[in-house]
Amino acid sequence: MNIHEYQAKEILRKAGVPIPTGKVARTADEVASIAREYGGTVVVKAQVHAGGRGKAGGVKLAKSPDEAKTIASKILGMQIKGLTVSQVLVTPAADIAAEAYVGIIVDRAVKKPVFMVSPAGGIDIEEVAAKTPEKILKLPVDTRYGLMPFQATQLGFFLFNDVKKVRAAAKIMQQLYMAFMQTGCSLAEINPLVTTPNGDVVALDAKMVVDDNELERHPEIEALRDPTAEEPSEVAAREANLTFIKLDGNVGCCVNGAGLAMATMDLVKYYGGEPANFLDIGGSSNPEKVVNALRIITSDPNVKSILFNIFGGITRTDDVATGIVTATKQSPLKVPIVIRLTGTNEEIAVKILKENGFSAMTDMDEAVKRAVELAKGGKAA
Repeated sequence: MNIHEYQAKEILRKAGVPIPTGKVARTADEVASIAREYGGTVVVKAQVHAGGRGKAGGVKLAKSPDEAKTIASKILGMQIKGLTVSQVLVTPAADIAAEAYVGIIVDRAVKKPVFMVSPAGGIDIEEVAAKTPEKILKLPVDTRYGLMPFQATQLGFFLFNDVKKVRAAAKIMQQLYMAFMQTGCSLAEINPLVTTPNGDVVALDAKMVVDDNELERHPEIEALRDPTAEEPSEVAAREANLTFIKLDGNVGCCVNGAGLAMATMDLVKYYGGEPANFLDIGGSSNPEKVVNALRIITSDPNVKSILFNIFGGITRTDDVATGIVTATKQSPLKVPIVIRLTGTNEEIAVKILKENGFSAMTDMDEAVKRAVELAKGGKAA
């Protein structure tokens, strides 16, 4: 689960991280009022769950309350990666001498949280990794002991030469690690971590992503969720108890089981296609899940073909077939569909589909190849 920058900053502020003050506004007039309170020169930052806000024009410096109002009127309502900006964070402008990057991510390969720090802050860490990987230092953390002081100091010296700044950065990194662990994060980062002309080390931005599996233990974090800032299809899937992640491709995938879903997406890529989503309808036999899944997939205008790949164990294939028939009667499909069914009640499922004008395949590779071909404009069989 993503949370907004202002929410992440509040969590880090409570952990002791030095963060400048800021207020959230939802109208341009509110922004102007906050700018006057802060002395005129402020930064107006779009609050939306998308990266690249600055490049999209969602982060702007204003030198007066009137300019802040004008900027806010342009940012509020703008689209950033398909998401509408409905609120902005207004903070006093800061004098910056240098920018660094500090982040923690759960690394599945080493099965530990891993610190990543770089003296090249203020830009995408992916860009730094691609162009100048030597400017990134990675440090796995043993969760039995946490981030040890000597480790924090080691990271600090990679960022700064001045001992005072190193100590300040090391303290911030220990505070960041504690916040990361206490809130069940899968990612937490400060970009940029800046030094001011008088030598202070301050966090100007914050991003936190919370592991969904931790939310039951952290209702206070769950309460921070903002559905209006999330991809609408992902909100609909969560409400329908489906596991769904929207992607950028054109082959809509509906699969039962996370492992099969990943294998299906791999095959779509292997045969030259691009999956439009990850969608796992789970192991239960519930036709309504299939109806909801099809509704979510077909709401994506990028989808050019739909692939059902069902290996029936606990999931009964006749229930899936019934769901497909019900969904397509409610909302006739505008794109071709490829159905691969095998497993529990397979004969019944095939009969249901044939009686309603659908055909079913049993070979997974052939089904995926057909879906990819149709997405590229091939003719339906």
